[in-house]
Amino acid sequence: MNIHTIEPALGANTKAKRLGRGIGSGLGKTSGKGHKGQWARSGGGVRPGFEGGQMPIARRLPKRGFKSHFRAEYAIVNIKDLNVFDDDTVVTEALLLERRIIGKAEPYGVKILGDGELSKKLTVMAKKFTKSAAEKIEQAGGKAEVI
Repeated sequence: MNIHTIEPALGANTKAKRLGRGIGSGLGKTSGKGHKGQWARSGGGVRPGFEGGQMPIARRLPKRGFKSHFRAEYAIVNIKDLNVFDDDTVVTEALLLERRIIGKAEPYGVKILGDGELSKKLTVMAKKFTKSAAEKIEQAGGKAEVI
């Protein structure tokens, strides 16, 4: 394949509708809008969510929930996910990102949870640890360092 032979997929490019250009075009006279009515008018139609005057679903359903803007968001990692590293590795947020154990760097850093077992001796550097996570890291001969 060469760059000069690349073409768009079939059907990806379509010609624009040329409206009001005579009866032979199939889109002359009313330009595909039918006769009169709301949809035939300039600027016609209704706003998104309008249901013909009936109470819209957004107003029929009750409001629920609350999301605090002050909540601390951590990237969560379980102990069992750390078994991919070799012994005596210093596990940091950057290393977890590189290995794709966490999807993105959260504003408050990484929190290590105690789900699963750890069989490697690691030095784990994170913002927060649960008690069980810190215990399991130290049982395996590693260190849990809060940064």
